Amino acid sequence: MAEESQPREGAQDEGPASAGTTGPHTVVPTLAHLVQKTARRFESAGIGDARLEADLIWTTALGIDRAALYSAFRDTPPDDAVRRAEALCERRLNREPVAYLMGTREFYGLPIAVGPGVLIPRPETETVVEETLRLVEGVASPVLADVGCGSGAIAVALAVARPEAIVYALDVAARALELTGHNAASHGVSDRLHVLESDLLAALPRPVHAVAANLPYVMSDEIPLLEPEVSRYEPREALDGGVDGLALIRRLLAEAGGRLLPGGALVLEMAPRQIAAASDAAAACFPEAVVHAARDLSGRERVLVVQAERR
Repeated sequence: MAEESQPREGAQDEGPASAGTTGPHTVVPTLAHLVQKTARRFESAGIGDARLEADLIWTTALGIDRAALYSAFRDTPPDDAVRRAEALCERRLNREPVAYLMGTREFYGLPIAVGPGVLIPRPETETVVEETLRLVEGVASPVLADVGCGSGAIAVALAVARPEAIVYALDVAARALELTGHNAASHGVSDRLHVLESDLLAALPRPVHAVAANLPYVMSDEIPLLEPEVSRYEPREALDGGVDGLALIRRLLAEAGGRLLPGGALVLEMAPRQIAAASDAAAACFPEAVVHAARDLSGRERVLVVQAERR
């Protein structure tokens, strides 16, 4: 497959306008050639995982998966697909996140619709889901909340993993609420996943077994230093955690006491360097709670778990 996908020797770097044309001296580029050309452009622009991202651009332009892409490497793509790929490539070269270009990001094994106005789910956030599920493993019908739900990735993953759970997804942003509702419907959990406009826990209608949250935790003065895909495109309100990154996390800890069922827990994502300060804030709000940090897929302490005492 790898040898077959390589462009033939001497193939020229034709632009999109030449794709699909014929003539006595015209080289008609194959899909393999065009994908490689896109990858070279990404490499030259300093975009990491250039070949993977080129594959994703072309699967999006063609409306196929990667297996079908590789199977079509010998073919010449239609002109309209070449034009779509070129437009997507230009947007990516402007550092727009590839997840926004595709309109989806896989999270906890599920395709989650994303777009401008919401944070793109990251692999480290899967630890929030895993810890929340672990904490309610012995609960017959858990009631859960995802605070600052964004795309609804956490809420949907929890609802899919626990078919008998009731999940509340809370956010202040209209775009986040819209996308969460869409993702809930796409995964067939709308009857159990309730999307609510809420400033943190203000609109939560009942106590819950666990509150999961990936709230903004980037320090305000560090946002301009982030990679352009993040600093230029992802919503600042989903990133900015104040001077030390813990402003909203401290607020949530202060509000959560009366919102948890006996033995309930908070599961909070943050930067590893914030764990110690957040642990102190949790101990002040929940003096009798058991507090520990869980490690993400990279082995870094990423999630603070605060389990309240059973009364």
